Amino acid sequence: MASKQFAAIFDMDGTMVDNTPYHYKTWQALYEKYDKGELSNQTYKAQISGVPIVDTMRGLFPDADEITLTSLVSEKEKLYQQIYAPFIAPVNGLENMLIELKNSGIKLAMASSATVDDINFVLEHVPVRQYFDVIIDGNRVSKGKPNPQIFLKAAADLNMRPEDCVVFEDSIAGIKAGNAAGMKVIGVTTAHGAAQLQPTNLTINDYTELNMQKILDLFS
Repeated sequence: MASKQFAAIFDMDGTMVDNTPYHYKTWQALYEKYDKGELSNQTYKAQISGVPIVDTMRGLFPDADEITLTSLVSEKEKLYQQIYAPFIAPVNGLENMLIELKNSGIKLAMASSATVDDINFVLEHVPVRQYFDVIIDGNRVSKGKPNPQIFLKAAADLNMRPEDCVVFEDSIAGIKAGNAAGMKVIGVTTAHGAAQLQPTNLTINDYTELNMQKILDLFS
């Protein structure tokens, strides 16, 4: 057992799988199809990455009704899965890290703004579902990241205090949400350099750079 009881909460996109470039390509294709101008990588990472899809769609299509929005979200998901399926893989060292945490008696949650369909798609290709005690998708919260609601819900579902949780995140919105939740935050540099992922308690390129002791040190 770990000497300090904490819970670990993982974002999915860009944190468990390095899929940011594929989401970006999908959004670029949609911008082009619907004549929304050009989407720069910078704008994507700053304004779209980590934010619930439906919130982005609402901003892009302010006059669309709920049925149209649902159909647009579904179109985006299908295109993304088509583009990403041949390349899907976990971030290096992820499974070993999850096993180490699980074997130490640490509670684990996944808290992703993604849809259930998108989460199922990733977990079919990266079979780590069994390590998580709780999985929270974007539909289970009313406010998306950078609001801390999703992480606070994960902590509540795990029966843990927010200050006893560590969040793993790759997006600016997610880092803000983790900090707003009053949790320790570990940034994963799949989409942004360490300098942009601030404030964090630690940044890593992948999970091979991390072990149980380094996480425990954050709480001491």
